[in-house]
Amino acid sequence: MTRAGVQGGGAVAPRAVDVARLAGVSQKTVSRVFNGERYVSEDVRRRVLGAAEELGYRLNSAARALASGRTRAIGVVTLGTALYGPASLLVGIERATRDAGYALRVVNTLEGEPAGIAGAVESLLDQGVDGIVVSEPIDEGPVALGVDVPVLVLGAPAEFGASRVVAAGVAAEAQARAATEHLLELGHVTVHHLAGPQRWFAARDRLTGWRAALADRDRRQPPVIEGDWSAASGYAAGRELAADGEATAVFAANDDMAIGLIRALTDAGLRVPEDVSVVGFDDIPVAAYVTPPLTTVRQQFDAMAREGLRLLVQAIEKPDAEPVPAGDPPVDLVVRASTAPPPAR
Repeated sequence: MTRAGVQGGGAVAPRAVDVARLAGVSQKTVSRVFNGERYVSEDVRRRVLGAAEELGYRLNSAARALASGRTRAIGVVTLGTALYGPASLLVGIERATRDAGYALRVVNTLEGEPAGIAGAVESLLDQGVDGIVVSEPIDEGPVALGVDVPVLVLGAPAEFGASRVVAAGVAAEAQARAATEHLLELGHVTVHHLAGPQRWFAARDRLTGWRAALADRDRRQPPVIEGDWSAASGYAAGRELAADGEATAVFAANDDMAIGLIRALTDAGLRVPEDVSVVGFDDIPVAAYVTPPLTTVRQQFDAMAREGLRLLVQAIEKPDAEPVPAGDPPVDLVVRASTAPPPAR
């Protein structure tokens, strides 16, 4: 996770939170002192300035901007991963932020890191931001955020203890339903599911959508196989399904797993889609060029980001206005050659 800058000699530069801790006050009080606000006692002011001098703390330009209004910067907390979905969403957020006239500051987290989201948010607040986007795809449990700027939560439940939280979905449940319904409409009796790791909100939503589509038509829900987003885990799942011999249709929670699955089915002597139909999720660039070209759900990352940033910018610039409901991005199922009616038994 990105932390504060480094001064000469390799020492970590002191932050406003360090000054607050040494002075025995809140971080907000430190900001009030440096911004010259009136409602701070002389004793508190002396303690804060003394602590800042002792630590060698210098007010950065972002913090100085607080005295005159906004910093015109938005911070993003995101998982440090090269996976297609989170990385593409981050690119969409960058475009939408720039188009809205704001600078972007990004802090990456690592899966299982103790400081996690709260530590990343603290780092962004030290840098000075008008709002924060939490694009964190993994469930780390309830998070208490001591912030007084708006927080946008993308693609996750709004279980964040901040004063102003807005949420925007990514329509994963509806998209998974569409993928499953496509296979059922082709005539498959049921659809197997290769799920993503269940700590990920997206994997849970796609699992929920698959279940809902089967339940709506009173179809049996086969046992779920859980992968880890990798093609290797898809290959392992494909070997398991080929050995079982029951599956005629599989919805995989991402394209990488779907591609590994297809390879395993082919190695086992099964044809896709003649024997088993496969649908993926994401529409990664290579999906149209594998054999067979993959039917998949195309994620609208730019649309998700624009909708979320619209909500966040409104919360920043019109704090007293009624929040506008978030709209869901469209469901875009791209039908290619990996799906067909089930084989005649």
